[in-house]
Amino acid sequence: MGHRRAEIALAFAGFVVIGLGGGAGGVLIPAQIDEYDLDKSVIGLLFFAFSAGYVLAGAANGPLLHRLGLRGDLVVGAGVFTASTLGAGLRPAYWILLGLTVLFGFGAGIIDASLNAFLAALPNRTALLNRLHAFYGIGALAGPVLASAMLDRGLSWGAVYLAFAAAGAPLAVAFALRYPARLPAEPAPTARTSSLATAVRHPAVLLSALFLTVYVGVEGSLGNWAFSFLIEERGQGTLLAGWIVAGFWLGFTLGRFVLSALAARYGVSDIALTFGCLAVLAGGTLLTWLVPGDVPSAIGFVLLGAALGPIFPLTIAVLPHLAPAWIVPTAIGLLVGVSVVGAAFFPWLAGAIAERAGLGSLLPFTALLTAVLLVNWWHIARRMPAEAAG
Repeated sequence: MGHRRAEIALAFAGFVVIGLGGGAGGVLIPAQIDEYDLDKSVIGLLFFAFSAGYVLAGAANGPLLHRLGLRGDLVVGAGVFTASTLGAGLRPAYWILLGLTVLFGFGAGIIDASLNAFLAALPNRTALLNRLHAFYGIGALAGPVLASAMLDRGLSWGAVYLAFAAAGAPLAVAFALRYPARLPAEPAPTARTSSLATAVRHPAVLLSALFLTVYVGVEGSLGNWAFSFLIEERGQGTLLAGWIVAGFWLGFTLGRFVLSALAARYGVSDIALTFGCLAVLAGGTLLTWLVPGDVPSAIGFVLLGAALGPIFPLTIAVLPHLAPAWIVPTAIGLLVGVSVVGAAFFPWLAGAIAERAGLGSLLPFTALLTAVLLVNWWHIARRMPAEAAG
């Protein structure tokens, strides 16, 4: 049991590392815009590059797991993550940075999908998946604090990428030393050859993929543009804006640790909890949008983070009730890979709109996407068995 606890702890550490990149990216945007002399829509191509890497990882992860095993797959992911962030830390030409960002996304995506598959194969997977994604929030909480502090001390945005590389290198070594060669329960050969084709045609899987694509788009739009919004629209300084963005990720993390535990204690179903989170997301959006001032902004972004936090792991947790058990591991990888498209498209769209209408458009944009999420989740809830829907 001791080795399994160490493997689970290492999985949590892996999600902290990839969370660092997710949380810090938005803080780096103004400095990158200044260095490359680009507008918001062009710098937003970095979102697409990262997304492309994640999608490639989602497509490649199954074959890599089959060929290299769990340990080899994770070492490849962490190695690519480290090499790409090291290269980005050298502040290359923009087109080179775009290519490195594809590799950055690929490495992070391999780590993400492989660790999800590993924990989904263990007993008590729902609790483990919630904790796994909560540790992403810890990394995302630390990311903007680290990045804004480094920028405030006069360091370049490239130094932040070098810090990511310094975190990724020992992670690759630890994966090589501590992880088993194979997943705890390998799927049957027939399932491995047919589960992807079945998963991409399954209506509940498609609905869940659409839901998570929009959800990740909301998370990415707020996480990447909140810092710029607070500076340009609310007139805040770098450190205060960085701390408020950190508050968003603090709420995000606490939401994953606390809300799911409270729901389990009081018998609130995953479906009902997700509806509640979406309602708080709508309320937090309206508060932050309509009530000016530093304190309402800080409270609003904490609420937004807390509401968003549990939604991804809750969607993964209900998937076994929506789809046949034999396609669930493949469907999880599919959701992880496809959903990140939202992390590229919607933040890019938010930036393109902001280029024309100003960053004041960020919160109305969030409100619109929240309405889409509510409708989508209602359709998912209708497909849940009565005993699981609560």
